[in-house]
Amino acid sequence: MFHFAAVDVLCWLEGLWDGAGARELAQDRAQQRDAWLAEDAPPDVITEEADGRMTAVPVVSGPDGETWTGIGAAPGRARGPARIIMHPRDGNLLQAGEVLVAPSTDPGWTPLFLRTSAIVMATGGYLSHGAIVAREYGIPAVVNLPGVLTELRNGDVLTVDGDGGQVIRER
Repeated sequence: MFHFAAVDVLCWLEGLWDGAGARELAQDRAQQRDAWLAEDAPPDVITEEADGRMTAVPVVSGPDGETWTGIGAAPGRARGPARIIMHPRDGNLLQAGEVLVAPSTDPGWTPLFLRTSAIVMATGGYLSHGAIVAREYGIPAVVNLPGVLTELRNGDVLTVDGDGGQVIRER
């Protein structure tokens, strides 16, 4: 298996890199590939720490419920029952005051924002569509919560803290 990127080869061919560390680079990339292939399912979001470790968003259980920590994308705090929507065509299921839980959003989701008390997205960042529109509408939002779609159930009572980047499922 070839573990060099086109830019690696191009730099070597143009004399910008003498190939030092090539063996270690290839071994590191092969190990990372093997680690990814060994996983049961691909993660919702791939992040990498400065030291190269991949991280997952931990779920912390406490006396008041379970807490997920992601990116606080729009400030504010709201509480309501969860409504998992996988595609905007299912938006008719979302009732006023529910927390919209979605994989991500694009402009087709925007009409749903008018009914929701808060937004939770499995993927996304501070500049993603859902984050920007949530800030414009003044709706609390937390994004980048890998696995949240499989952990939550419709009707779970959630508190969404857009300032702290936390979603709390109450007991």
